[in-house]
Amino acid sequence: MEKRKRPREDRSPSDDLKTPPKAARESDFKGWGVDATCRYLEEQGLEEWTRVFREHRITGVGLRGLNEENLKSIGVIALGDRLQILHSIKKLWQITAEPSKVFNDPIHGHVELHPLLVEVIDTPQFQRLRSIKQLGGTYYVFPGASHNRFEHSIGVGYLAGQLLQALNERQPELLISRRDILCVQIAGLCHDLGHGPFSHLFDAMFIPKARPDLKEKKWKHETASLAMFDHLVRSNHLEKVMEQHGLVLPEDLVFIKEQIGGPLATTDSPSQWPYKGRKPGQSFLYEIVANKRNGIDVDKWDYFARDCHHLGIQNNFDYRRFLKFARVCNVEGKKLICTRDKEVGNLYDLFHTRNFLHRRAYQHKVSNVVEIMITEAFLKADKQLQFEGSEKRMFTLSTAIDDMEAFTKLTDQVFERILYSSEEGLADAREILHNIICRRLYKCVGETNTPDEKPIPVTQETHLQWAKEVAEAKPETGEPGVALQPEDLIVSIVQMDYGMQEQNPINSVRFYSKKDPNKPLQIQKNQVSKLLPECFAEQLIRVYCKKTDEETLKAARKHFVQWCMNKDFSKPKDGDVTAPELTPLKDSWASNSAQKTSANSTSVNKARVNLQDRIK
Repeated sequence: MEKRKRPREDRSPSDDLKTPPKAARESDFKGWGVDATCRYLEEQGLEEWTRVFREHRITGVGLRGLNEENLKSIGVIALGDRLQILHSIKKLWQITAEPSKVFNDPIHGHVELHPLLVEVIDTPQFQRLRSIKQLGGTYYVFPGASHNRFEHSIGVGYLAGQLLQALNERQPELLISRRDILCVQIAGLCHDLGHGPFSHLFDAMFIPKARPDLKEKKWKHETASLAMFDHLVRSNHLEKVMEQHGLVLPEDLVFIKEQIGGPLATTDSPSQWPYKGRKPGQSFLYEIVANKRNGIDVDKWDYFARDCHHLGIQNNFDYRRFLKFARVCNVEGKKLICTRDKEVGNLYDLFHTRNFLHRRAYQHKVSNVVEIMITEAFLKADKQLQFEGSEKRMFTLSTAIDDMEAFTKLTDQVFERILYSSEEGLADAREILHNIICRRLYKCVGETNTPDEKPIPVTQETHLQWAKEVAEAKPETGEPGVALQPEDLIVSIVQMDYGMQEQNPINSVRFYSKKDPNKPLQIQKNQVSKLLPECFAEQLIRVYCKKTDEETLKAARKHFVQWCMNKDFSKPKDGDVTAPELTPLKDSWASNSAQKTSANSTSVNKARVNLQDRIK
């Protein structure tokens, strides 16, 4: 069939001077001449300034470089006029020319995303997140916690755009470009690409034990996110697509990766600007997806709302209110995101919510033991499972992190692959997972706290040493005929804090007042309330027993109480019931009521003695 070609239309020279249609402005305004630029001003209702633009021969190329000082120098005296012109010009690189795609999200409602973001979402590397549980083993405790990294990542990308648009509308002088917004949204979408099966179980529990060679490198999921992002862009040929939508490569790729993992290279001086993707004047852009300064970022906003929704827990933090008061201020030479002084109490609620979620859900003692058992199964199955990577090379479960093509194939489905296998080499791992399915879980024999506010440094050796100590801490009234072995016990050490270890994260937040919105303030804890916490970090120590018969568990609980006494840790919650013959032996474990009763009795006795002396 003969191909039909559209006849070439003759174009007159005057066509070059016409204002391009709105759909083409995003990429074409740099080619405007003086006439086209002035026509755009007329469309925006700024006819009175076209004469000034003609006199100074301002074309589309110069629009991006215009600022308040330039406009003032050419005769635009009034501040309001300058801001109006800048706002209208800024629309040229912020107008969304292409129709957005709508996602119906249960948390944020109807979410509109730019076509470039959809291009990223519609890749195998991103779609893989559909098969990775957001909360890992917590799903085995909370039936509603079945949501995945996929929807969370879309939510973070959406909120990143919402925050930037709010700042742009409130402070047009920031000159936030659509290119900036797209880069930050892509970082929000891709920040969790590197999560392995069951999310944090993989990078926090499995990899440290399976790959001790990575101990010095401190491998974490952000490391894999950077490698997976490179793989996503390269394997799906997104470079040209990104350039078509106005991104500048490789600069913007560096900017996106810096938001996910921090500076890509070390600097010679602490005062030197460590980032390459954006200049110091845009430092606030690095506080949106992963805020290294104080932890207030859109990642938390989404997982607070989403996790609480699926867990059935009340969320006490409303990110929409933060959007209303977010403002960029100049703090010691850097532009940082600040909020109103009256919001300081709400931010304490934010970090309290984080701690509450960890205590009640993420670090639930049954969730922990499920993840411990899954980790054991993965370690036993590590060498047996094979995944094909690049150049037909084969990788194991733990070495797949070295090849992103192989790592793309690692999802929660590894659980079922082991569970339903018939391979002899997977028998031990299969038995552990079968016990999880049948709810034959290891039992928690006790929980305690370390006495110091500063966390005790913990290593793999610490876990093994403490398990040995518990096994040997046999009280005189121990169970006869029961001999605990270190391999029967598992010590789990959980860090609880407000996100910055023992530091108060609010000390790193800056506020502004209604009277002077441009002056950053620091608010001390004693200026807020006397009821706020004095300590911002603690360690919980739990001991689990693999044997579940009643005699062994009874003995293990007594061993644990004795061990807590030996280590001067806090009394276990059920210590008085588990080992009543042991707990009275330690004075510091006396209850507050007993201490108060003793103190009151002492006071009464002293009063009686004094009264008798007076009578005599």
